[in-house]
Amino acid sequence: MMRCIFGLALVLQAWAAGAAELVFDLGGVATNAPPAGWRAALAGGGQHPDWQIRLDDAPEAVATPAPGAASPAQRAVLAQVSTDPTDERFPLLIYEGQTLGDFRLTLRFKTVAGTVERMAGVAFRLQDEKNFYVVRASALGGSFRFYRVFNGVRDAPIGPAIAITSGVWHELVIEATGNRFRFRLDGQEPMPELTDSTFREGKLALWTKSDSVSYFTDLRLVYTPREAQAHELVRDALRKYPRLRDLRIYATSSGRPELRVVGAKNAGDLGQPGESTEREVMARNVPFAGKGKRSYLVTLPLHDLNGDVIGAVRVEMDTFPGQTEDNAVARALPVVRRMEQRVTTLKELTE
Repeated sequence: MMRCIFGLALVLQAWAAGAAELVFDLGGVATNAPPAGWRAALAGGGQHPDWQIRLDDAPEAVATPAPGAASPAQRAVLAQVSTDPTDERFPLLIYEGQTLGDFRLTLRFKTVAGTVERMAGVAFRLQDEKNFYVVRASALGGSFRFYRVFNGVRDAPIGPAIAITSGVWHELVIEATGNRFRFRLDGQEPMPELTDSTFREGKLALWTKSDSVSYFTDLRLVYTPREAQAHELVRDALRKYPRLRDLRIYATSSGRPELRVVGAKNAGDLGQPGESTEREVMARNVPFAGKGKRSYLVTLPLHDLNGDVIGAVRVEMDTFPGQTEDNAVARALPVVRRMEQRVTTLKELTE
């Protein structure tokens, strides 16, 4: 385990077995203002939300203190304190530090006030203010619900009626693995595992509704570090075609406009510059094949979802007697077609 001090909201980053862990400690952060690294946003209508660091009695453990026990020391918590009663108003506090695919989030929340609603929840795999998943608890409605928001339209909520006591801290755990989601509330699993494949990754956000005043604390996030899709595509191709001698993906990115290797069978090839062959294949949108002593090198254009050329793929295969350029290209073409079924944008490929 490796520990690093970052200050402000993020104080710990730990790596173990390929996973990363973030623990958010609000101690020392100025009150009455939002923390650094988070962005207030609004889904729906109404007034802009007001997210602040506040001090509150937040015990270290979820368990209720014994009668007569001393009150816990006040701790910094994240609070949404605006009270606009607009019905379809959903304040968000978006964590900008990571784009997440698979993760496990643990936090505690408390609904404090609200006449129209007393809700607290989490939006995850958020693309923007109109596309995300939500899991939330309602103290006034007595319910625990999950739903998807797609292009600003909310799906029918899923989840049980359950008592959510206002003014009390509750623990919420969210696990997202691929298209499977599990939730725990105060140590119980209120609903079975759910599945949805709309959003593969996105931002994480704290969420409330209407005039809900809600507090959040003890956020701990364990996640699989995100990698450029090019690496994933190479691994997948090598599993499908293990006899390939070599495989490279060439592309540019927003931060590095030069053509280079962004995915490769051999890690030492990453970052190597593209040559005239790759540039010509992309410019002309045509394949190139060349025969070596014991192998064929085939370079093909890589297209995004719209059919635009965003890169080049170089495939090296063993040769055999009588092999021609045409059948070498035909052998390499399924490798690239398999990649193109998953590539949507250049940004996703390289960042």
